[in-house]
Amino acid sequence: MKLRSSRVLKLLREKQLPTVLKVNLSDPRVTEIAGLCGADAVWLCTEHVPNDWIGLENQIRAARVHNIDSLVRVGRGSYSDYIRPFEADATGIIVPHVASAAEARQIVEWVRFHPVGKRALDGGNTDGQFCLVPLEDYIRHSNSERIVILQIESPEALENVEAIAAVPGFDGILFGPGDFSHRIGKAGQLDAPEVVAARRRIAAAARQHGKFCMTAGLIAPMADLVAEGYHVIGIGADVVALTGYVKQRLDLIRGHISALPPAIKPPVRSPYA
Repeated sequence: MKLRSSRVLKLLREKQLPTVLKVNLSDPRVTEIAGLCGADAVWLCTEHVPNDWIGLENQIRAARVHNIDSLVRVGRGSYSDYIRPFEADATGIIVPHVASAAEARQIVEWVRFHPVGKRALDGGNTDGQFCLVPLEDYIRHSNSERIVILQIESPEALENVEAIAAVPGFDGILFGPGDFSHRIGKAGQLDAPEVVAARRRIAAAARQHGKFCMTAGLIAPMADLVAEGYHVIGIGADVVALTGYVKQRLDLIRGHISALPPAIKPPVRSPYA
């Protein structure tokens, strides 16, 4: 049986820039749209989004149908919370709020099979094709084609980022500028000098230790991000796209209505009132 390899890892090995859409909405059709439009991966979430496991499994399945990667940001939790997305055949996990090398080593130990880690073995789920894949192939594929990303998003984590990046067994680092800017009292100020310096330091640590860096959206000019070492590009989020489109269409319609002669102009209630 053929196991699906990671599209993101393949593109990185080819020196290309994989793209990722963050998906907040639980409907798997959003993931299908991302695949049909040409995104390379979707960033799904159980930290801030009320996904249940059946819904998440359907989103992961939709990604697989369109041959794009599914990266699941897990909630901070136990061993089981971290391996469950993999067993549903997610391509990778994103672990938030990692602040030390000891935490990074613990995560690797939990989610990688021997000899990299100590993950318990169960090939009876989707990722092992329900025991149809020989165990040696399953273990080798899981350790080489499944992605582990650690999210750095606090001043404390930044002070340890070089030590975190040096831990073997994980693949990439995601800078969380929203929480970082909030923690330093400059919420949302992504161009604040401290935020820019943190972004650059994280990328430098990742490069030094052979890890890729992923952006949480277009948080700076694209050329700057790529030059710094951010090679997995978050293109934005479904909810931002949808709200922007709805507001744009409403503004367009209101402009047309305001140009109508008074005799035929209907009353319009502003949603901003």
